[in-house]
Order: sequence, then C-alpha cells, then structure tokens
Amino acid sequence: MHDKLLRTALFVPAIRPDRLPKALATEADAVIIDLEDSVAPDDKLTARRHLAEFAAAHPDERFMVRINDGTTTWFDQDLALCRELPGVVGIVLPKAEAARHVHIVSGAGKPLIPVIESARGLRNLDGIAGAAGVWRLSFGILDLMLEFGTRPGTEGSARILDQVRYQILLHSSMNGLPPPLDTIYADFSDLEGLGRRIAVARDMGFGGMLCIHPAQIPIVHEAFLPSADELDWARRVLAEAERGGALAFRVDGRMVDLPLIERARRLLARDGQ
Repeated sequence: MHDKLLRTALFVPAIRPDRLPKALATEADAVIIDLEDSVAPDDKLTARRHLAEFAAAHPDERFMVRINDGTTTWFDQDLALCRELPGVVGIVLPKAEAARHVHIVSGAGKPLIPVIESARGLRNLDGIAGAAGVWRLSFGILDLMLEFGTRPGTEGSARILDQVRYQILLHSSMNGLPPPLDTIYADFSDLEGLGRRIAVARDMGFGGMLCIHPAQIPIVHEAFLPSADELDWARRVLAEAERGGALAFRVDGRMVDLPLIERARRLLARDGQ
C-alpha cells in the first residue's frame, strides 16, 4: 500500500452497500468506505454491519475506511472492525487533532491518513505527521472554514486554503511522507472548476485528491499526467546528464543542475517510463 500511486481516493458511504461494488469498479486509485460524516448517528451500527458483511462477501476486495474520530463513542468499535478485516488496507482518521489518537489508530497495523480539520489539528501537525504508521496527510477545508468563520467561495477563503496547503506540504516534507492529498471539491457538477483547483494543488506539490464522485476521477488523473512538452524536456535533460561530465549544463537556454535532473526523473517515472 505504501508504494501505490495515489492520485484519487473516492469516498463511498458504508450505509449504502449497493454503492460499494460500483465505487470499487471505478478507476479510483483507492476507495474509502465512510463510517463518519455520510452516516447519521442512529445509523452507525448499521453502517458498520454493512461494511463487515461486504468484506466477508468480497474477500478479494481492498479498500480504506474512514472511521469516526477519537473523541466519539464510535471510535473504538470502528477501529476494532478495521483491525479484524484483511480487506482494509488503510485507515482515514478524520478531525485529527492529537498525536495520541494517531498512535492508537496506528496500533491497528494499517497505513494511516490523518485528516486535519481544525485549528488544533494544524497546531499539532508536527506531532501528527511524525507519528508512527502515518502514510500521508490530507485536510478538510469545510470544517476549518466553519471554525475560522471563513466565507466559502471567496478570495479570502482561497487565501486560507493555500495557507493550510502550505502547512500540510511543509509537515509532509519535514517528516519524509509522500505528497499529501488535497481536500475535496464539493461541487461535483463543476468539472472545469475542479480542473483549475487540482492544477493549483498539483503545482504546489500535492500528489492527489480526495474525491466525492466518480466523475471527478478522470479530471484528477489527467491533471497529474506530465504534458508532452514536460516529457520531451525530461528526456533531453536525462540524455544530457547521461553523457557525463558537468553536473550543470544548459537545456533550452536554461541552466540544469541536480534538482532539475531529479525533477526530470520524477516526471518520467510518473508517466511510467
């Protein structure tokens, strides 16, 4: 799981067992079966039962699970179920605020994605990102904007969003984690807006995105494919580097040194070359 390419992680509610096979049949790199926000409090037990029954009926399927956060009464039972099911290959911990909750979840022995959704979570990011078992980070902007009093869909909210992204990127890098996942894009009918949003996240250094609808998957995947011009540049850079000699040289009139050589390697690796 740690080595798997993760550009898209698609949420599907556990309370809708009819949707689980459909979600797993999409091209999403990972499917997250949700026990948290998409499940009403009175339906938590039923959702957990649906998940257990689905896993038993489909033993070859692999998926992640978003459990309820560590302050809720459902946390322990959600975690116990994830520990039991071999099909669960990762756990998403929402509203991650304390390293101790991350340590508890990591004890299940599954790769973990903490989701930062509060000011307290942002303040404690270093301890959360550095906890054992953390695979990569993500964040939930809707809860953060509600806490901050930020108005969604405004220039101000875009500035807050980028500040949060910076913190997520910084702590991912400091703790040697893979590129983090960008937060959801709530308007799944606005594919053009999604394309603009994910292009910004990609250019900042994010590796993928949390998705809420299958229609978002091809848009996100396309955004993370290197362009033909990028691939041509990367091939020429590596060809020049392989000739030996200087560690710095010019390509297209611009200096290329070790960081750009490594970027060229990563571009070709992303394209499967």
